Amino acid sequence: MKNSLSSEVMRVALSFMEELDTPKSLAVAILLRHGEWEGVLSVKADPRNYLSTDAYRLQRDMQAVNFLKKFERFPTRVNLRRVALEKWHEGEAQCYRANARLQKFAFPDTLSGRDVDVYQHIVGIRKIVSCILGPRPPDLVAGRLGPGSTFSDRGRDFEITVPHKFSNNPSLTSDACWYLPQWLGTQWGSAVAARQGDLEFVRGNRFTTVPKDATKDRAIAAEPSINVFYQLAYGTLMKRRLKAFGWDMSMAKEIHMQVAREASLTREFATLDLSNASDTLCSELVNLLLPSAWTQCLRALRSPFTLIKSSKKEHWHRLEKFSSMGNGFTFELETIIFAAISMYVSRLRGHSGVLGVDVFVNGDDIIVKDDVFKPLKAVLEFFGFALNVDKTFFGSDCFRESCGGDFFRGVNVRSYYQKGELDAPEKIIACANGIRRFLQNGYDPNGSYRSKTWRMVLDCLPSHIRDGVRGPLDLGDIVIHDDRSKWSVRWRNGIRYVRVYRPARFRRVGWNFRPDVVLACATYGTGESERGVVPRNGVLGYKVGWVPFS
Repeated sequence: MKNSLSSEVMRVALSFMEELDTPKSLAVAILLRHGEWEGVLSVKADPRNYLSTDAYRLQRDMQAVNFLKKFERFPTRVNLRRVALEKWHEGEAQCYRANARLQKFAFPDTLSGRDVDVYQHIVGIRKIVSCILGPRPPDLVAGRLGPGSTFSDRGRDFEITVPHKFSNNPSLTSDACWYLPQWLGTQWGSAVAARQGDLEFVRGNRFTTVPKDATKDRAIAAEPSINVFYQLAYGTLMKRRLKAFGWDMSMAKEIHMQVAREASLTREFATLDLSNASDTLCSELVNLLLPSAWTQCLRALRSPFTLIKSSKKEHWHRLEKFSSMGNGFTFELETIIFAAISMYVSRLRGHSGVLGVDVFVNGDDIIVKDDVFKPLKAVLEFFGFALNVDKTFFGSDCFRESCGGDFFRGVNVRSYYQKGELDAPEKIIACANGIRRFLQNGYDPNGSYRSKTWRMVLDCLPSHIRDGVRGPLDLGDIVIHDDRSKWSVRWRNGIRYVRVYRPARFRRVGWNFRPDVVLACATYGTGESERGVVPRNGVLGYKVGWVPFS
């Protein structure tokens, strides 16, 4: 744990707080100067406490409290992993209670009284799920591997590439053995068979964490490699079924942000965010809502246990949840379940309940008509979920938030989050651009105001980068965003080129593997011919260059 922020980040943060010039920003500055790190993170800006005319004051206050909120390795005394594990156990306890409550609905003939009415509602939601997914999944799917760790493949990014995974002994749960004949027909299975490799049967996944913000880590699970190979396949299939149903998840974020902006003006829609959603999707709910063939398929691929390691011991925990973050189909599954629940409740309230018309769902981000909010909240809580009250807005609130879009009376008040040190030109450029975007979102729509902090950040750059790689917003953080008159441009054969600072050198994993592994990778479609594979986060160097820009 660090005792303080680096001098560069501290200098920029104090300058930015001074420039924001609100009571909250000045409070954050005072706390920073005195090293009161927990105090910095405790300052809040609740949109509900602002008048409808206070959009720009809220924008500055939110920026003040959020600037360092997601800074990795922020110097607090909090054990971030322990907080994540405690939150994970809370989710398991929540799932246990929900499973106990829902278990009786698996035996409808034994129900009586109000439970019969509740069961009819469950049947109604299940019909919507069936319309989205269809009665059963296909018998064969094309598996794929993600870029992250698995139960049997762990290490740094350049040690867990696809050829590494094809070279290691794969892992799976006993229930996933039904997928072995299909897996043996892949080049991956052939490569393992050719070297007479072993299969590692494990009880489930492994608990781990990734950074979330300065107060806690995010709990995820490293799944067995063959399990996740097919989990990702079924996640992709669910996404296709949703698209055929009329909801394109690739466009969901943009649509959610647009609806949230309009709702902050009209209050026609409420925006809901669930707390710890992935870890509170209990097993009994999936059993009740999915067609039986889908349940059997996904249950065979889920991990029934999680291995939790501490400094002194390790133990297997039997899961009450159906799946967690790290499982390849969790996000799509929760999207379908929350969509079906929201559509059903919307129809009960007299709305069309059409996904993409008056219901919008992406993961645990839900948007419904405002009068649907209260009954939907009750249904979600009955099924074992809890709303994140800090991120749920409805009724007369002037604020709406969904999928990374924060809007107050139509004004984009989204903050810029400084997530790391300013120790490399590409990070300095990203910081300068983030501060500029924040200014343009609100009281400086034309971007003509030259922020003191913006100039301070740019002064950290070498002059040939600071003065020579200015360009448009559309090119992202490979240029310094600036007015058109400041762009570094040249023309060649009628094509405009912009000078940029771009990745130029990459870590590559060469083909120093068995021939059957190389063949499997070629069939799988990974790597760049003879040059090898570029792992995740494989950029090693940057350089100034030119790219075409229309």
